[in-house]
Amino acid sequence: MFKAAASVKQLYARAAARHGLSLCSGFLLLSLLLLPGAAPAATQVTSTRVWPAQDYTRITLESAVPIKHQVLQLRNPDRLVLDLEDIAVTPAIEELAGKIGAGDPYVKAVRVGRFRPGTVRLVFDLKAEARPEVFTLRPIAEYGHRLVLDIYPAQAVDPLLALLEKSQAAPPATIDGKPAATIATAPAETARPTPEAAPKTGARAGKPDSQRLIVVAIDAGHGGEDPGAKGRRGTYEKDVTLAIARKLKAMIDQEPNMRAVLTRDGDYFIPLQLRVQKARRVNADLFVSVHADAFIKPHARGSSVFALSESGATSAAARWLAKKENEADLIGGVNLDVSDPYLKQTLLDLSQTATINDSLKLAKSVLGELGEINALHKASVEQAGFAVLKAPDIPSILVETAFISNPDEEKKLKDEAYQEKMAEAILSGIKRYFAQNPPLARSRIAVNP
Repeated sequence: MFKAAASVKQLYARAAARHGLSLCSGFLLLSLLLLPGAAPAATQVTSTRVWPAQDYTRITLESAVPIKHQVLQLRNPDRLVLDLEDIAVTPAIEELAGKIGAGDPYVKAVRVGRFRPGTVRLVFDLKAEARPEVFTLRPIAEYGHRLVLDIYPAQAVDPLLALLEKSQAAPPATIDGKPAATIATAPAETARPTPEAAPKTGARAGKPDSQRLIVVAIDAGHGGEDPGAKGRRGTYEKDVTLAIARKLKAMIDQEPNMRAVLTRDGDYFIPLQLRVQKARRVNADLFVSVHADAFIKPHARGSSVFALSESGATSAAARWLAKKENEADLIGGVNLDVSDPYLKQTLLDLSQTATINDSLKLAKSVLGELGEINALHKASVEQAGFAVLKAPDIPSILVETAFISNPDEEKKLKDEAYQEKMAEAILSGIKRYFAQNPPLARSRIAVNP
């Protein structure tokens, strides 16, 4: 026993001599090296977020450094297991279970516990069979490293079928006893989806047809992890755009032979290419993306309408705005391992030029109506390389409703009455466009694989 004690004392002395320390300091140094808890500190999860939606549920874990992880999928009952390595159990992780609401379409509950030393296990009890996607995102803006778990349904929701069922059930609307639409008067098309059908090959191919269902895809900009611009009073662009988009959809659905589809109907993130994909799945006649502009100086004001440009932007401001909007996927987070056939088709499809010409006509009609309720930032339609406008066969526009960075316009954008006026102006522009460019005939509704 005394010999062992002497050996330990010698170790202390050697440690002190090696580092030029006193015997007491050497004792402290060696003690720290020999302590079981002297291993590197575990990664701290600083925040967790849950974004439930009809399309998918997103779970985000944020930390200062990347999180090592493994995912398992189990059946009977359906569960997803996410193992986090070298992770400390922090309040942020413990609070995750309470963030799963009863209305979540895919996740029933989350259980958190220690699986083995150094590994925290998250078990997601599912309401049905699901398809998970797990990926990491590097720091950007105010976000740190993020581990993202997207839980998709095994069978994707079919927006086309839902649209047709709703259009068949809804009777034509009237306003003051008169038909609500000036575009068409015949009953809505009741064709069932035809998976074998080929997509349109040109934006204006075929004969005008005012006796069929007109489909407008409405894209509420940003959402979820991507809040968009922020006003000085704390207003988020993603909230304003969704409010206006919902109002515009309600107005369009009141028109005979017109129905609207929202790319998102809640506070969650949709990748830019998926917004285009959704519009193409319902064979939309138009695509309208709603935004609220921002600039570094608060005096900038007015409404703008943009169309896609095959070459350069029409102004420095348009180029800056397109770059900012196209970075949304970096903020909202996209699994870049997934192939994008729609983007490839966009780059190869020769119909893009014809579609841009129609987009410019639509944009001009909408811009004229916006000028009746708000000052225009530019008197003419602008063009830039917006990724969200790159559907090769759908006339597409991006509406910057007003500058959320301008305190006066931010106040307007928060006002429901003004949101109604903005939606009415966009609808009037759409109706004016169709009055001059009647919708083209199609024998069936196409669904892209």
